[in-house]
Amino acid sequence: MKTRAIRLLRIAAASMALVSFAAAPAGDREPAVVTPGTAGSPPSDAVVLFDGKDLSAWKSDDGSEPKWKLENGHMEVRGKGLMTRQEFGAIQLHLEWASPAEVKGDGQGRGNSGVYFQGRYEIQVLDSYQNKTYFNGQAASFYGHNAPLVNTSRKPGEWQTYDIVQSAQAGSRGQGSTRFVHGAAQWSTGSGPHSDPR
Repeated sequence: MKTRAIRLLRIAAASMALVSFAAAPAGDREPAVVTPGTAGSPPSDAVVLFDGKDLSAWKSDDGSEPKWKLENGHMEVRGKGLMTRQEFGAIQLHLEWASPAEVKGDGQGRGNSGVYFQGRYEIQVLDSYQNKTYFNGQAASFYGHNAPLVNTSRKPGEWQTYDIVQSAQAGSRGQGSTRFVHGAAQWSTGSGPHSDPR
């Protein structure tokens, strides 16, 4: 299985905190025992990508040291996009982000970014609160392919949460699938449509 680093594009002055969780075990063996997180702490098997203190798990998308601003336990876009230093296959990604509190622009010009998987699949990060744009380009969309089922975007400046499950399933085309939960949405690169996961 080939793995790729998680890549983040620019978010116009947006903040984020990230945690990546280990992949689920195969169905033919006993699952590992994991201590669940409490009061905002991650589960025992989590790989913490951002702890609010430093950018040591990150590099700029050109491989240089990241220049993003660290402030009050969050990171803010400055310059180039970021990639994780560690590569991942199947993961669960918990992402907390906020678009700028001061609204500037409209459509795709408002707090625009994304989370990339395998260097090509993007889950859109965008200020979509009372902000019209094309349906498959708003927050929570599988960018350019599928719209989310619902728009649950909060007001600019308020923290939002995405939980994305990327499975690196072997298939006829070697593609995996991704389930993205924000409101009620999921997308897949090889096993089905953008649909309600409930």
